[in-house]
Amino acid sequence: MKPSSFYPVILTERVAETAAFYVEHFRFEKVFEADWYVSLKLAGAEQSFELAVLDATHATIPNGYNRNVQGLILNFEVEDVDAEYERLVRRSKLPLQLDIRSEDFGQRHFIVSDPNGVLIDVITVIPPSQEYSNQYAEEIWKQES
Repeated sequence: MKPSSFYPVILTERVAETAAFYVEHFRFEKVFEADWYVSLKLAGAEQSFELAVLDATHATIPNGYNRNVQGLILNFEVEDVDAEYERLVRRSKLPLQLDIRSEDFGQRHFIVSDPNGVLIDVITVIPPSQEYSNQYAEEIWKQES
């Protein structure tokens, strides 16, 4: 298989509210909008990142699967997690689920949630501890100067 695109779709009863959340706080732009489905694309990104929001009760969802999303974490890797913490938590007052901290496995991050309870992990990759650095197949962190 050679995919031309890959993106998560959030099933919800709150389509408009959810789309507005990602537009306002994560700089997505609407590329298609209906009352039952909104397709979003990250504005100004060097790479193409997409996200969609779909009414969980829509006829395209197979019977038995038309439930609101659960058990999902969206990861956003950013240059400066501390600046994003200031913007999203301190200024925008998004619901904080895990306060900002540095992890031995090579992340400085915090977790907020969207209107559906989807967790959003905002991350800056940092050098891991020696114990964890041996578990990486390649060096993905920037060396501090």
